[in-house]
Amino acid sequence: MITTEELAGAAVAAARTALLEQVGEAFVGDHDQSVAEDSGVFTHYFGCTQPGYPGWRWAVTVAQPEGQDAPTIDEVVLLPGDDAITAPAWIPWRERIKPGDLSPGDLLPADEDDPRLAPTYLTGDPGDWTPAEAKDAAAERAGIKAVADELGLGRARVLSIEGRDSAAQRWYDGEQGPDVPLAQSAPAQCYSCGFLVQLAGPLSRGFGVCANEFANDDGRVVAHKHGCGAHSEAQLRKKQLPPPLPDPVFDTVSRSDLEDF
Repeated sequence: MITTEELAGAAVAAARTALLEQVGEAFVGDHDQSVAEDSGVFTHYFGCTQPGYPGWRWAVTVAQPEGQDAPTIDEVVLLPGDDAITAPAWIPWRERIKPGDLSPGDLLPADEDDPRLAPTYLTGDPGDWTPAEAKDAAAERAGIKAVADELGLGRARVLSIEGRDSAAQRWYDGEQGPDVPLAQSAPAQCYSCGFLVQLAGPLSRGFGVCANEFANDDGRVVAHKHGCGAHSEAQLRKKQLPPPLPDPVFDTVSRSDLEDF
């Protein structure tokens, strides 16, 4: 009667034989491990000696149900081990892209169901109003909500509430927000700066655009609670002022005094 050890040994031998037939003896190392997958099904692991694959192992799955005389080879694959060098997990390109990655000619289309955007006719975007309409925005809002977008008279989509809130939170938490060292050491906040250009719409309650050419954030959206040393009302402290000039010295030497020399 064939013992369990003999059956296991025959399965390992069959697994090695099948492996050598597929990849050749030069790339197969010693038998490392046998793992039970199911009743009568085992996966046998062999070391891989192929250049460029350190830490990888050959896996040969063998099935030998009870009553079957010879094992059946199910699968031969090369798998990474714990020390194998593997490629990082794949991340979709839309999740990989970062601000500043776009080059001239690159396109980044927004999804049709992008939650950051909403149809213009649902919001009555003030950016589409004419000067006459702007004088009486409340009365004209109903007209702006019409199908002007469908006729090609304005932007197809504008910021949704979710998109606006997301932008506001991103700006507030970013380098132009109130918690960065530059703002913490500023003499005053941006809301009181003469160089702040106000935005329109709901975002104007918390943000503006810096228009100081000497400030770090010139041309960028800044939070009202942001700040920097280029504030329009910044004043030097007494100890920061340049030292005073010495008292003037009056030259009393006359031409006759010079002739004596």
